[in-house]
Amino acid sequence: MKYYALFFLMALVPFWLTAQNSQEWQAVQQPIQQLFDGMRAGDSSAVRNAFLPDAGLYTAVRGKDGQPVLSKGSLDRFVDYVGQVEAGAMDEQIWSYDIRVDGLLATAWTTYTFFRNGTLSHCGTNAFELFKTGAGWKISHITDTRNTDGCLTEAPNDPALIDTLLNAWHKAAATADAEGFFSKMTPDGIYLGTDAAERWLRDELRAWSEKAFDREVAWLFRPYDREVYFSRDGQTAWFEEMLDTPHMGICRGSGVLSKTAEGWQIRHYDLALMVPNEKMEAVQQALGK
Repeated sequence: MKYYALFFLMALVPFWLTAQNSQEWQAVQQPIQQLFDGMRAGDSSAVRNAFLPDAGLYTAVRGKDGQPVLSKGSLDRFVDYVGQVEAGAMDEQIWSYDIRVDGLLATAWTTYTFFRNGTLSHCGTNAFELFKTGAGWKISHITDTRNTDGCLTEAPNDPALIDTLLNAWHKAAATADAEGFFSKMTPDGIYLGTDAAERWLRDELRAWSEKAFDREVAWLFRPYDREVYFSRDGQTAWFEEMLDTPHMGICRGSGVLSKTAEGWQIRHYDLALMVPNEKMEAVQQALGK
């Protein structure tokens, strides 16, 4: 019995650590969110309270001559300006957070688009440094970049984008479109089949399945009940989906996607057979176990 108890406690450790990290990440995110909420509301007191008194504000840009410039701002002037504008005049939309914590120090990397009076102004990245005081996390330093090209105007991590990609990937297999199928995987992408020996890198899978893609249909998987999740920094997505197949019955597919220069691509896919628990003994017997 003590071994079961030990196993149970060990199983709880990752969950406890994940929950603890999540709470600390939320605590680090709080003053950053307070800053942007205060800007939108024109609340200078809320904005100032998000910072340490001597916090530094910097902007990394290129000057008119094309040379890099690190421009230093003033926290006092920024806070005063927030108090002078109308509510809603300053709207900084944050698209992703990448938060790291070590004791009293935290960093947060956020991508953003800034709207002034409802009109797109610029976009870029904020690099925050934060310090954990007795009153909680406070911003000690911000350096931002500012661009006007390629700015997002809506959240990039839309599950519909992943749905579209995966549906097109399955359709490419169903229509024997090899280029359409393999172009949606990263070069180091891994595909795990249902057999223990079926572990391929993308190009290995392409070579193994060459004859299948010479047919009218390489293989036919009809996906349903898909769930999609995103990492905090918005660069990774993972999913699970059920598959209706003509020869293997109901299967489950799961995998990981990465945001690349070509857009979202599949980095890992795992195909699994669904065996009801009540039939497991018969399966084991059939396998000679």
